[in-house]
Amino acid sequence: MRLCRYDDDRLGVVIGDQVHDVTAAQDEIRKSARYDMMGDAVIAALPEWRARIDAMAKAAPGKPIASVKLLPPVARPSKVMAAPTNYKAHIAEMAARQGTAPEAHRGISAAGIFLKANSSIVGQSGVIPLRFPDRLNEHELEIVAVIGKTGTNIRYEDALDYIAGYCMGLDMTVRGKEDRSFRKSVDGYSPVGPWMVTADEIADPDKLPIELTVNGVTKQKSNTDNLIYDMRKLIEFASSFYTLHPGDYFFTGTPEGVSPVKPGDWVSAACPAIGELKIQAVAQA
Repeated sequence: MRLCRYDDDRLGVVIGDQVHDVTAAQDEIRKSARYDMMGDAVIAALPEWRARIDAMAKAAPGKPIASVKLLPPVARPSKVMAAPTNYKAHIAEMAARQGTAPEAHRGISAAGIFLKANSSIVGQSGVIPLRFPDRLNEHELEIVAVIGKTGTNIRYEDALDYIAGYCMGLDMTVRGKEDRSFRKSVDGYSPVGPWMVTADEIADPDKLPIELTVNGVTKQKSNTDNLIYDMRKLIEFASSFYTLHPGDYFFTGTPEGVSPVKPGDWVSAACPAIGELKIQAVAQA
């Protein structure tokens, strides 16, 4: 199932190039959820509601996906997690840029998981507002896991049971001396989408081809089988520090090929099993 949020906070199921409105399910789920719950009520309710949402989508008329405004697929994540230095080739390229040896860079086991501000999240119909066009702003292509249920100290072998689905993501960054989380939490610097593909549609999250283009030119191309910490290890590691909640976004790391993004550029992050997230960078007004 491909779940999207669109237009004025509506919930839809994407089938082919059509979106089918199932907002009635979202309304009912939210009505019965505690306001102070941690995480997103719709994501938490998916296992119970999946069959009903499927039936509602089949009964609802379709609307061209191209005619709607796509929002981030999760409305209320409790947090946005991100894995640094999780591809060896990316570590090597950054080391070469800085004139240091790859082994001198702190790997994910030493650097840990970092957090991005929830306010940095933006959907496909938004923009990447480049706040500092005089500084180096770069794209980082990532697969994003969406957590499906609450858990902490999750075992490696159980980790995939805690994932509701996957979407594409861009971990945009302003290069500089400030803390990593600070530079990566600028408004609009965490595009996600175009929708969430439920986990049952992804045969193996550690074998996903991914590609990023800027204005149609390929800049990054890799496969999640190159992850240093695979999907299970990422969940295990993050949950040893954090309690994970439904709807949390987890950016899993970027491969080599990061490059500058300038106002006017169109950036596309794609995976055949998930879809294409395409968004434009603009100078902040």
